[in-house]
Amino acid sequence: MQVEDIKRLFLKHKESSLSHRYITHKHIEPLLEKRTDILHVETIGQSVLNNPIYGLKIGNGKKRILMWSQMHGNESTTTKALFDLFNTFLDTHSELNYILEACTLYIIPILNPDGALAYTRINANGVDLNRDAQKLTQPESHVLRHIFETFKPHFCYNLHGQRTIFSAGTTNNSATVSFLAPAQDAACTITPNRKVAMELIGVMNDTLQRMIPNQLGVYDDAFNLNCVGDTFQSENVPTILFEAGHFKNDYEREKTRELIYTSYLTSLNYISTNEVNGSHYNTYFNIPENNKCFLDVIIRNAKVTHELVDIGIQFQERLHDNKIEFIPKVERIEKLDGFFGHKEIEANGFEVRDAHGRVLKLGYENVCVILNSEKITLLPK
Repeated sequence: MQVEDIKRLFLKHKESSLSHRYITHKHIEPLLEKRTDILHVETIGQSVLNNPIYGLKIGNGKKRILMWSQMHGNESTTTKALFDLFNTFLDTHSELNYILEACTLYIIPILNPDGALAYTRINANGVDLNRDAQKLTQPESHVLRHIFETFKPHFCYNLHGQRTIFSAGTTNNSATVSFLAPAQDAACTITPNRKVAMELIGVMNDTLQRMIPNQLGVYDDAFNLNCVGDTFQSENVPTILFEAGHFKNDYEREKTRELIYTSYLTSLNYISTNEVNGSHYNTYFNIPENNKCFLDVIIRNAKVTHELVDIGIQFQERLHDNKIEFIPKVERIEKLDGFFGHKEIEANGFEVRDAHGRVLKLGYENVCVILNSEKITLLPK
C-alpha cells in the first residue's frame, strides 16, 4: 500500500464531525447509531459513573485484532483516526475488503468515558486504568479484560496520546508518533511475540518515515506488569503501544490523526497479506528512544531579575465550555541548553515581564508576556 493511496483514502474518509481534542460519547454515539446495520455494535459494560462502554466488531477473518482507545480519557487522537478507519472500510470503493476477509477487528473506541467527559487521564475513581491490569479494581479494567479473554486476539493495539515534551532521541525533532513493543518480563527478553510486535512497528515506521522523517520514537521498555500492554504481552499476545504526539503547530492533532490512520492501515494491510512471525523484527531497533527535550515555548536570553536566562513555557490543557483551551504556564526560568521549543522567541537580553508589567515568576499563566515594551503572544498561530 503506497503512501499516496493512504493519503487519498484519509482525505476521502476523514470523519468531519470529529475534530480537535475533546471527544466523548456525545460525539461518537450518533456515528455508532448510523452504522449498527454494518458494524456490530454492542454495550460491553459500564463505567464508574454508569456510562456505557461500547465495543465494535468488523470483519470476519481468522486473524483477530483487539484495539482500544481513550483508556486515558484526554487522549483522543487515536479515537478520531478509528472513525476515519471505519468510514474507509464501509466504503465499498476503498477496495480494502481483503483486510476484512483476513481479519476480524474488535474495537473499544472509548474505554474510559468518564475520563473522556472530564478530559482527564484517570477514571472517575481517580485511577489510571493503564496501571490496573493486575488488580483489576475498576469496572473499565474488567471490561477490557473480559473482551481480551473472550475475543482471544492474535494482536493487541493499545492506543494512546503523548505530551508535546517528547523528542525523537535527543534531537530537535518532535516525536510525532511513538511506539513500543512492551516487555513481558523484568529482563526485557526479546521473546517471539515481542518480535512480532517489533516487526509490525518496523513496517509502520518504514511508511511513516516517508511522511515525517526522523519524527518517530520508541518508549523505554522497562517492565511493569501493572500496565495493560506488559500484561497482555506476558500472556503471549503480541501487543503494540501507539502514541499520538505533536506535529509542528498541530495542537488540535489533526495532522497526527492522519499519521495514526496511516499506521492503522499500514499494519492491518501487512497482517492481512503476511504471516507475521517476527523474523523481520530488527528494523525496530533503528527507531530512536524518546527523550523529553521539548517545551512548548522557549524565550531565549531573557533578562529576569538582572540575570540572562531562558524561560520555558508549557501549555496546560483545560476544559472550558466543552472546549479545550491551551494556557501557557512558566515551568522553568534557567538556562535551557539541550532543550528545544516548539516555538522559540529571542529576547536579545531584554527584560521579560508578565502581562501586568511585573517580574516574571515560575507558575505564571497567561497567553502573553511583555518583551522590550511589546506584548508577545505565546500561543501558536
